[in-house]
Amino acid sequence: MKNTMEIDGYRALIQFDPDIGMSRGEFIGLNGGADFYAADVDGLRKEGAVSLKVFLEMCREDGVEPRRSYSGRFNLRISPELHARAAAAAAAEGKSLNQWITGTLGAILT
Repeated sequence: MKNTMEIDGYRALIQFDPDIGMSRGEFIGLNGGADFYAADVDGLRKEGAVSLKVFLEMCREDGVEPRRSYSGRFNLRISPELHARAAAAAAAEGKSLNQWITGTLGAILT
């Protein structure tokens, strides 16, 4: 994935902050906020590891699960035309729309 970095099994979104001239990392999929700043990639990895360690220690102290849980279900609003095209693509592969979308997302996000 573009603009992401994995640190100790956790993924962070990386964006440049022009106001301070540094890159900012923010861990995603957590039950709270954990961010970090650095001027280069090595610094991002180092500061990210420190930020993550502090976050995980706080979770342990408070008895909080660090990772956000997901149900595996979400609603998606798309145009009727796109819906029809996706349904046709799924049928052409002999799959349900859910199977086709799951496979397509899995292939893109791997």
